[in-house]
Amino acid sequence: MLETEIISKSEVLYPGGDDGDTSPATKVFQDFQINEEKVGGGGIIRSWVDSMRACSPTHLKPFDNQSSWIKEHPSALNMFEEILHESEGKQIVMFLDYDGTLSPIVADPDRAFMSNKMRNTVRKLAMCFPTVIVSGRSREKVYSFVKLTELYYAGSHGMDIKGPEQNSKYKKKTQSLLCQPATEFLPVISEVYTKLVEKTKSIQGAKVENNKFCASVHFRCVDENKWSDLAHLVRSVLKNYPKLMLTQGRKVLEIRPIIKWDKGKALEFLLESLGYQNCADVFPIYMGDDRTDEDAFKILRDKRQGLGILVSKYAKETNASYSLQEPDEASSLTLYI
Repeated sequence: MLETEIISKSEVLYPGGDDGDTSPATKVFQDFQINEEKVGGGGIIRSWVDSMRACSPTHLKPFDNQSSWIKEHPSALNMFEEILHESEGKQIVMFLDYDGTLSPIVADPDRAFMSNKMRNTVRKLAMCFPTVIVSGRSREKVYSFVKLTELYYAGSHGMDIKGPEQNSKYKKKTQSLLCQPATEFLPVISEVYTKLVEKTKSIQGAKVENNKFCASVHFRCVDENKWSDLAHLVRSVLKNYPKLMLTQGRKVLEIRPIIKWDKGKALEFLLESLGYQNCADVFPIYMGDDRTDEDAFKILRDKRQGLGILVSKYAKETNASYSLQEPDEASSLTLYI
């Protein structure tokens, strides 16, 4: 087995570090830090709750009312011929988020099952191109949903990457790809998860998920009037762990190690592992619905290589080039590809 450690302890990114990182996830954390320093604990809680509301689909506007946004981020289905032309003669590599992209967003995260139709679509896709599932879930959890051995899996927001279990024409038969840059944080994530479960018992609808290299606090089923209480409880745990940070997704608070690693870094690592680093004839396509996917969208936009596709019914700030409204449209597009 080939085990690749990407990040050393010396590369841990602590709060206040000046490394030029302005990704959406990092910006949220930096904003929280600024509020805490300037106005104290009450300020950081207000900032968290404001951000929780801003990320909530109920506070966003549907596509139909955002014609200018649609013009800037047109439907990938409507622009399929243009995408086909851009990718002509190049090696396509598919990166697919799971929740909200391959499966619908549901109230219970343990029941976010993908349809058999979607599974067959992804299987066919993997027969033609290297295909990666990138998720905030633990790698084991997302694999239990997808159940396809011919894929690459990048769990815990890319902090746990493993190559196909069965032989693939896109990987060397004599080696198995494994990348886990945050291994040293496993004990502390497990400890924080246990504390969060205990602390949030009093908040009806809150659910804490252990995603191995990160922990997720889901508040989709929590009354909005209780979001501030939930934020207080989460902060009461996190304030004792300076090497962890909090980011947000769709009605979920994510507790992650403060390291220079995200879905964008995972994308770059996988392209390099596949032999496509600095390769002009590779065309990565990344589909995702969450703000954590923005790190990957930004990489592709900055490199002017491949494209990002945001899956969302709502107009929001994004580095993606194209849009789709729901998982069914994602399935249709991958079938065309």
